[in-house]
Amino acid sequence: MPAPALMSYPMRKPALRWLEALLKERFGHRFFISQCTHIVSIRLNGAEGSLVFDTLQESFFEAGPDQHYSQWDAEREGWNSVLGGSLPAPGVERLPSPLIELQGGDYLIHYDILGLIYWMLNRIEEIGSTNLDNHGRFPATASHAFQHAYLERPLVDEWLHVLRQVIKRQWPCIQLTQHSFSMKVSHDVDNPSLYGFKTWRRILRGMAGDVLRRHDFKHAVLAPWVRLNIKDQLHPRDPANSFDWIMDISEMHGLTSAFYFICGRTVPELDADYEPEHPAIRALMRRIHKRGHEIGLHPSYGTYQSPDLLKAEADRLRRIAAEEGIEQAGWGGRMHYLRWEHPTTLRAWNDAGMAYDSSLGYADRPGFRCGTCFDYPAFDPVAGESLSLRIRPLIAMETTILAHHYLGLETGESAKQKFEQLKRSCQAVGGCFTLLWHNCQFEKQEERRLYQQLLATHLGDIVGNTSGITKRF
Repeated sequence: MPAPALMSYPMRKPALRWLEALLKERFGHRFFISQCTHIVSIRLNGAEGSLVFDTLQESFFEAGPDQHYSQWDAEREGWNSVLGGSLPAPGVERLPSPLIELQGGDYLIHYDILGLIYWMLNRIEEIGSTNLDNHGRFPATASHAFQHAYLERPLVDEWLHVLRQVIKRQWPCIQLTQHSFSMKVSHDVDNPSLYGFKTWRRILRGMAGDVLRRHDFKHAVLAPWVRLNIKDQLHPRDPANSFDWIMDISEMHGLTSAFYFICGRTVPELDADYEPEHPAIRALMRRIHKRGHEIGLHPSYGTYQSPDLLKAEADRLRRIAAEEGIEQAGWGGRMHYLRWEHPTTLRAWNDAGMAYDSSLGYADRPGFRCGTCFDYPAFDPVAGESLSLRIRPLIAMETTILAHHYLGLETGESAKQKFEQLKRSCQAVGGCFTLLWHNCQFEKQEERRLYQQLLATHLGDIVGNTSGITKRF
């Protein structure tokens, strides 16, 4: 299937206005972006001089993975590189030196930073791609960032850090917004109960596996007991019922957990086995809301290409919440299996009236799929218009790092170091470390211990045992 038609230079006004809004969020000032055929300029109202980008890259507006690649030694030319080392520069084979220079009262920038931002945040390389995995997802391994080893760098944020320095040199008196590191944790509720909603056929099959293959008599006995006793509450001994523990840990660290519920069954074998209207799920939602945490949507497997189905599931969640007296300022969530087709799924979230989506991370590798750890306003690059939706990039999912079919680092020191490396990069740029950890992945004490360590506000904090008592020195 051919890729949809995209804009090219010169950019249309909606794209320029979107970039202006993005710069205002980052820097706290309204900059004016204008364009002639081969030049893009940034001006500050009432101030002299401008920033001029005189090397525009058409390839940043072309779907597909084909991009040249270079690197820039910012330190050698007198600029700070926030993460150190050479700065990746997609889109060009070779960069001029100096890359940034003052000429006639203007700063000339010989690299298309704004085009790079547009390309990465709007996922241009993914549009119309046929290089997909068995779940129809664009994999990390197909991305330009993975192929050139910068997936674990917030590249957009790094280049905006350079642009911040140029702005300060051009307009020394300007006060720019300073951002502080934050962390957001969320939990896709694929299985609120390990046994409570399964059919008896699946329960019996699981019991046979526990006894014959795993020699796990404890779970073989527990399964029918939980299944028989689920009524209007989740069973306290159910291994997947970690919700109160999750909220306890979040509250210890001043965080709010977001729990995303499945509200449909488009592919029964891959979707949830619970109904959100079940009394136990309603009670769970009420408890989450009462404790000040968030409820959101986890659209079912087959919705990523079906806006009408996604909207129906969003409406279902909002209806249940209204019936339970649950009110929130906005509703967000994440796609099941991280399935995403750009910009079809983006438009579906927007048209369903959702406030944000947090799907844009890769399942097969952690890192910065969008090149940023800041949330940002969505833009549809096919329709060429800004949307009301916000994108909250996903930086790390526990399964991606721990599971054998992905990185396979399990729960030891190597896994902790990988999570902390990503967290440090977010800290360096003053961004947000967005972590997904499923509620059903806390059965082992090692998993709980690692999770507690990651939620510590500072990387040097010492986290105590998994009983819920955290000591910080």
